[in-house]
Amino acid sequence: MSDQVFDLTIIGSGPGGYVCAIRAAQLGMKVAVVEKRKTHGGTCLNVGCIPSKALLHASELFDEANHGMAKLGIKVKPELDLPAMMKHKTDTIDGNVSGIEFLFKKNKITAFHGMGKISKAGEVTVTADDGKTTTLKSKNICIATGSDVAQIPGIEIDEKTVVSSTGALELGKVPDHMVVVGAGVIGLELGSVWRRLGAKVTVVEFLDRILPGMDTEVATQFQKILKKQGIEFKLGSKVTGVEKAKSAKGKTKVTIEPRDGGDAEVIETNSVLVAIGRVPFTEGLGLEDLGVAKDNRGRISVDEKFQTNVPGIFAIGDVIEGAMLAHKAEEEGVALAENLAGQAGHVNYNLIPGVVYTYPEVATVGKTEEELKEEGRDYVSGKFPFMANGRAKANNQTDGFVKVLADKKTDRVLGVHIVGPMAGEMIGEATVLMEFGGSAEDLARTCHAHPTLTEAIKEAALATDKRTIHM
Repeated sequence: MSDQVFDLTIIGSGPGGYVCAIRAAQLGMKVAVVEKRKTHGGTCLNVGCIPSKALLHASELFDEANHGMAKLGIKVKPELDLPAMMKHKTDTIDGNVSGIEFLFKKNKITAFHGMGKISKAGEVTVTADDGKTTTLKSKNICIATGSDVAQIPGIEIDEKTVVSSTGALELGKVPDHMVVVGAGVIGLELGSVWRRLGAKVTVVEFLDRILPGMDTEVATQFQKILKKQGIEFKLGSKVTGVEKAKSAKGKTKVTIEPRDGGDAEVIETNSVLVAIGRVPFTEGLGLEDLGVAKDNRGRISVDEKFQTNVPGIFAIGDVIEGAMLAHKAEEEGVALAENLAGQAGHVNYNLIPGVVYTYPEVATVGKTEEELKEEGRDYVSGKFPFMANGRAKANNQTDGFVKVLADKKTDRVLGVHIVGPMAGEMIGEATVLMEFGGSAEDLARTCHAHPTLTEAIKEAALATDKRTIHM
């Protein structure tokens, strides 16, 4: 096929890639997108954020019908129809990925399906499934290829018995027992799905805590809530072997050892979810031949404008340093497009919210208490439990709390942490406040509708000055 010339070619159409493409097109650039999958949206829309949230929501409703509605005077006996639930998940994926196709057409973005390789600066070769190649000439090239599942050496992921997050979204029946390796966001979310649907769930974590990197008080309280829900934890432990069942009716044996030494334990299970994290996906891009620099974790090194050490080649999202979050990648995509257009694109990395979409949810933005102590920052903490919130009581959703951390001298809010219902939605209020440099007093004096869950945020802000009203 004859050469095609573009202002910007993006390899990868996940949240970072497709958002970058749309913003660049809005700014008048001729844009191409190269995607290895048959559908756009990357891991997030196809096998990550979106399908997992579909199953999280559906399984939460199932669990509520089984165990929570009777307390509200509603007597029901739900029956699980797993194929129908999986169809809902698939329909959700289809609706979202077709939406990306529509946006590409609307913005006159040219899409190519196949493996993209940067043959040299200013040139991308696309190899389709049938082996045919297309060469794209491009003034600028953006790598937005996302990440892949991190694996445990010696343990094969077959997506049947030993699954990654991808396989855990496709199980044909509810496991009797699922062993989850890793107590991070993905492990806890997907473990929650199958626990609600009837599986026994055991989480094995190398560290002495769940949710590494999050505020310790939040993680500790959240673990207690999950234990009440029936999830078992083996912290400070490691999986040293998996012996797969020799027949469909047999059990897979998982060997677990204490991290600091001691006797091994063997757990029999019929499903193992490996969720120890993700690694940048840069395979087959031709970066080594081009001399594109990476750090010691395999991430592409970029400057503040997202440019690599090779002029004209940029990178965003999971392949560069920072949180592997879809919304972080989106912000970088917008910033890159605006920078290329001569504008002042910028990402505030101090205010990237993080959410765990379990029930209750966990949401956080800004500094943790541990980070503030390490920095030697003088701060005050205000906390308010949902147990004391009128709307939470009415909804029978009283687990969790809101914590506000503020600078002791200036009162500027430095961090907000929420464990509770709708935490992922409520964290937006805190993020906006902090983006504008707001204080705990600003938050405390802002009128919040009553009765709402967000009143707990106001009360936590009041608590920084020891003047809560409802506690």
